[in-house]
Amino acid sequence: MHWEQIIGNWKEWRRQAKEKWVDLTDDDLATIRGQRDRMVILLQEKCGYEKGPAERALNEFVTGFEAQSVEVE
Repeated sequence: MHWEQIIGNWKEWRRQAKEKWVDLTDDDLATIRGQRDRMVILLQEKCGYEKGPAERALNEFVTGFEAQSVEVE
């Protein structure tokens, strides 16, 4: 699954992202409009990550979401 496919599952992805990063709000996630680079910035601003760790955390989360999606299918 690529980031474009995350957008197709955006509602579920947002729910899980809010569970993982409790500092993020619905409004925060709405402002990124499915843009990966904006999500990295949001993790830096709201969750205190540096850029590299934010990218790694997001990649790991996306990979976990992908694996979970495959199990459901």
